[in-house]
Amino acid sequence: MAEYLASIFGTEKDKVNCSFYFKIGACRHGDRCSRIHNKPTFSQTVLILNLYCNPQNSAKSADGSHSTVSDEEMQEHYDNFFEEVFVECEDRYGEIEEMNVCDNLGDHLVGNVYIKFKYEEDAEKAVVDLNNRWFGGRAINAELSPVTDFREACCRQYEMGECTRSGFCNFMHLKPISRELRRELYSRKRRRLGSRSRSRRSHSRSRSRRREYRDNSASLERFRSHSQDKEREGRFGRF
Repeated sequence: MAEYLASIFGTEKDKVNCSFYFKIGACRHGDRCSRIHNKPTFSQTVLILNLYCNPQNSAKSADGSHSTVSDEEMQEHYDNFFEEVFVECEDRYGEIEEMNVCDNLGDHLVGNVYIKFKYEEDAEKAVVDLNNRWFGGRAINAELSPVTDFREACCRQYEMGECTRSGFCNFMHLKPISRELRRELYSRKRRRLGSRSRSRRSHSRSRSRRREYRDNSASLERFRSHSQDKEREGRFGRF
């Protein structure tokens, strides 16, 4: 019996534990769900709830109709957001293995940011600190998530362009970043390892190199300028 219960844990056959919460770290029923949401006490993954605001969903003109945001403007806005959150969290809390942002429209998934750290200790540290901070003028709501395999959490029909539920699907529709930004962000790890192998400098000098990298990063400088001149949305702060 115990083996059978273990084999169906987190699946649709499990009548006690919520399979949606187990797979995607969120459930449309929230606290009203009839099944148990087993919140992890340790995990590599941090969920930041409703952090990303898609301008295509929120931009409205004075008469209440939606204003037009071009695909190019949309991608630049999203890349800027993704870069700031990734760099801030990796530099402050620890190495990131994977970061994903939901493009769903359901309240339990809209704007959710999932950050999978290399070490569970870094994820725990991030949750404690982020819940005392704000972003874009809004308080951050962060928690540990049971999601570690995003292949199981994603909508396969969406990836093939065949999802009929659009943004209201209950599985993740992950919004992609540009290829150039992906190469830049996920190569930071290799650059850091290369620097360590060439020289064993002090911890304070390592921090200086990270600051120098951030200051000299053309893409990050572009985002800072964009934020100052247009909307000042992407700013982390502390209570």
